[in-house]
Amino acid sequence: MATPQNADTSPDAPRAGRAAAPVVVIGGGPAGLTAAYRLAQSGDPVVLVEQDDVLGGISRTVERDGWRFDIGGHRFFTKVVPVEEFWHEILPDEDFLLRPRMSRIFYGGKYYDYPIKLGNALSNLGIVEAVRCGLSFLWVRIRPPKDQTTLEGYIVSNYGWRLYHHFFKTYNEKVWGVSASELSADWGAQRIKGMSLWNAVWEPIRSSIGSRRAKSKQVTSLIEEFQYPKYGPGMMWERCAEQVVGLGGEIRMETSATAVHVEDGRAVAVTVDHGGSRERVEADHVVSSMPFTALARVVEPPVPAEVLAAADGLHYRDFLTVALVVPQDRGFPDNWIYIHSPDVKVGRIQNFGSWSPYLVKDGRTCLGMEYFVFEGDDLWSMSDDDLVVLATKELATIGLVDPSDVEAGYVVRMPKAYPVYDDAYRDNVDVLRAWFAEHAPNVHPVGRNGMHKYNNQDHSMYTAMLTVENIHGAHHDIWSVNVEEEYHEAAERGAEDGAGNGSTGRDAPIMPRRAG
Repeated sequence: MATPQNADTSPDAPRAGRAAAPVVVIGGGPAGLTAAYRLAQSGDPVVLVEQDDVLGGISRTVERDGWRFDIGGHRFFTKVVPVEEFWHEILPDEDFLLRPRMSRIFYGGKYYDYPIKLGNALSNLGIVEAVRCGLSFLWVRIRPPKDQTTLEGYIVSNYGWRLYHHFFKTYNEKVWGVSASELSADWGAQRIKGMSLWNAVWEPIRSSIGSRRAKSKQVTSLIEEFQYPKYGPGMMWERCAEQVVGLGGEIRMETSATAVHVEDGRAVAVTVDHGGSRERVEADHVVSSMPFTALARVVEPPVPAEVLAAADGLHYRDFLTVALVVPQDRGFPDNWIYIHSPDVKVGRIQNFGSWSPYLVKDGRTCLGMEYFVFEGDDLWSMSDDDLVVLATKELATIGLVDPSDVEAGYVVRMPKAYPVYDDAYRDNVDVLRAWFAEHAPNVHPVGRNGMHKYNNQDHSMYTAMLTVENIHGAHHDIWSVNVEEEYHEAAERGAEDGAGNGSTGRDAPIMPRRAG
């Protein structure tokens, strides 16, 4: 799908109430494009700058030789009604597929249902180890971990030490590159809330009771199906950008924000760079989805040393995918498989054909070998050819595909994919928030990297929607979006689940508190 070209921000007949200067949106991912679309819809002049040549941020779809790769995997489901409506406002219903959801864990040469299901886990572990895991879980009821503020302590308190070592330790340390004892429990509170061993035991019992009331309140472990744009999530954001331009907005690709100029307690302009050519763009407001760290570094005049130190204290985990083309029958039904085995470096494997047949070609599929890295480390710096060799070897080590079945390979690198929740991140974010609130309140951080929050796509979009309402005079506290300790993919059945008509969906943010 074509990338939108620049469009004139000045309509033939300026609308009443239109600001003299545009809103400058930094970043063309879900948050930035959602903000730009809503602003353009409201008649506000808007200029969006994106430093890359591809839209969608981490929600992009990368195309190589006719194959399409979803970077990280994006299930389209939400309980936020405005987000659901937005998706179908941008894409017609016929562009969405309804896909089954399936994920498993590979550990010790066996596949485990995800989330953990009691019968499946008992069968794979064996009766002796299953009893040990049960006793370990009971022991933490008596002697819980001393420090439950860490990710390790949080998981152990919900599953016990033995299951932690079986199913969580290796994978989380692959994801973050450090011990789980060094990470904040905040990430676990967002991602695995409600998926404890107690729930794994209690839910089947409660379900078997069969009472109508029990079923209406049953917490399903994960949604069973989800929507998906047939050509991948990038399809959504490319189409959204086209509509922004159609509404009179301007989108500048391969253009970076190099300075945000602050005068008299407000941001007044943004300097942008395109191919070495710099331009100062006057701004009424700035909506920023660029990394919070980078935003602090481009403020002019510079922020105080303590604010810059807080920015330098925020860290990110980077990501790369090695997509291997194999015969279709060498694939698997899962959207992805979590690889908890310490014998290989790969952390997760996607089957792009299980997301959409439009991502792959007839008779073939692509398996996305996902590696969690730090930009500049050995894996990140490895040549594409060597990465394809490594991924092919690891696919064989796991026993999924013989190396002779791999027909081609492609590498996609994605910097700053995951904000790191270490023991200092919250304090550092608070320092940055406070400085911008006092000295440049018309600078609005949004989205995952913009706020240094582990938001999913729908949460990122929601922060952008509410920010636009704030620009128009509302007083939403966008920082309260996605602070509820709920696993993103958990859901309740029945009319009481907030989704209406009993549909399944992800626990997502309620309407945020009003600021002040």
